[in-house]
Amino acid sequence: MAPASRLILALACIFVSLEVIGGSKTVAIETTEIAKGLHMLVGSGGNVAVLSGADGVLVIDDQYSYQYEEIANAISEISSNSAKFLVNTHWHSDHAGSNEQMANSGTVIVAHENTRARLSTDQVIEFFNADRPAAPPKALPVITFTDDITFHFDDEVIHVIHVSNAHTDGDAIVQFKHANVIHTGDTFFHGHYPFIDAGSGGSVTGMIAAANQILALCDDDTNIIPGHGALADKQSLVEYRDMMKAVRQSISDLIVAGNSDAQIVLAKPTAEFDSKWGSGFLKPNTFVKMIVDSIKRTTLK
Repeated sequence: MAPASRLILALACIFVSLEVIGGSKTVAIETTEIAKGLHMLVGSGGNVAVLSGADGVLVIDDQYSYQYEEIANAISEISSNSAKFLVNTHWHSDHAGSNEQMANSGTVIVAHENTRARLSTDQVIEFFNADRPAAPPKALPVITFTDDITFHFDDEVIHVIHVSNAHTDGDAIVQFKHANVIHTGDTFFHGHYPFIDAGSGGSVTGMIAAANQILALCDDDTNIIPGHGALADKQSLVEYRDMMKAVRQSISDLIVAGNSDAQIVLAKPTAEFDSKWGSGFLKPNTFVKMIVDSIKRTTLK
């Protein structure tokens, strides 16, 4: 492996190791109201949604454990009520790391059944060889679903829908029907190449399918809260979906032609997209390796 490639992978490993073990510096929360009573919170982990009103507070994701006080303070500035429900979009610590503290404050945690299964057992993020110990019992979702679940809360209808084998095998997208807002979890990284956790059942094909599933729920006025990145719209998600389709096809063709993994990286199959999508924690060469790994785990299509 070339020195530059080793450096990129090492930096990515550091990032994911921090995600796995926590223990980083807190970041001030930026709060934006995107519809009446519905706020987007941005901090050090995945983006959070907070719905508040007469029925109380419902939260989507809760970032790292060390970020809990900042999240709790941000919620208290929105509502005098504590969170009644928390929905985890998947099991990673930057989205479910504050579960234990949320549960201790009386919040009921809801997630897909595979998310509970992964939280309750030791895991390894295989691409980075990063261990993730089982979460404590209080941090586990107490309500799980297989396909979908609906909340009727504060005159809003919140439809939580499982999308199969995308970022992980337990992903959920969350549609706030009246507000016309969708939280995508990590099926959508806005402005960055996405992390696909193939070892947890994720796949590039599933990510594309998830994007299509979300787009079917959108119109031109839909606000989209991505797992990471700025508030987005339908066109942003279309561009993201099309990028992944093009990269998957280019890399699939290179695999079928008999190229080695190293040759595929040297071919720079993401070159036309790197200026737009390659500035996140996953640099182009690492993203290419991730897509190669994803494709080789599944049937080429």
